[in-house]
Amino acid sequence: MNVQTQSPAKILPDAQTVSSVHHWTDTLFSFRVSRPKSLRFRSGEFVMIGLLKEDGKPLLRAYSIASPSWDEELEFYSIKVPDGPLTSRLQKIAPGDEIILRPKPVGTLVLDALLPGKRLWMICTGTGVAPFASLLRDPETWEQYDEVILAHTCRTAAELDYGRTLVEALPDDPLIGELVGDKLKYYPTTTREPSAIEGRISDHIRDGRVFAALGLPEWTCDSDRVMVCGNLALNKDIMGLCEGYGLVEGANSDPKHFVVEKAFID
Repeated sequence: MNVQTQSPAKILPDAQTVSSVHHWTDTLFSFRVSRPKSLRFRSGEFVMIGLLKEDGKPLLRAYSIASPSWDEELEFYSIKVPDGPLTSRLQKIAPGDEIILRPKPVGTLVLDALLPGKRLWMICTGTGVAPFASLLRDPETWEQYDEVILAHTCRTAAELDYGRTLVEALPDDPLIGELVGDKLKYYPTTTREPSAIEGRISDHIRDGRVFAALGLPEWTCDSDRVMVCGNLALNKDIMGLCEGYGLVEGANSDPKHFVVEKAFID
């Protein structure tokens, strides 16, 4: 007699459970998931996350971890692309759903890749604010620097909401609020609609507007450290500006004056 056995249900590899989802705009959302017990990472690093395709194979993309290294959960910040292979589905996740998360963190936007300095500049566009959301909530950032500047450029004011909400909450954070004090300076700009500060951050650095507005001196090798995470145009522009000021690009194995995250550029 032939005995038929039922095939075991497919189990999502490296599965983590979604705990919350927040839709900031029609094109931006953030979500939090459970953290693997074995995962250790430095604030500013990224991991590969994704979902299974119809053929059962994983579809993964690099995502910066937006939560700090001490957080018991992991937070991510993402764009929504209607026809994107991953984000078209990822944007529909809800609490209780599972995603794939490969617990192998890497990245260049870490404090270890920079030489000691007085001021830390975090320059980003769009969802490039995610690794800085991690670093801004890490006590080590505030212990190492006298001043921390977040310069975030987006198309519209609504797209700045994630970063603005983060910045506004920092002084009252029970863990790092006292460390933050008056060290934090925030410089949000928009490029496609009117706002208090308009234009690309690279132009504001080039013509000195940002330094004048924040009451800060221009960059020097002795005092300033720069982290960059954005689109290809921004990355190239800021790299050129850094080099113009004599700053040298660093890496995990060779700390210098500035670092650029290139993992998200096609």
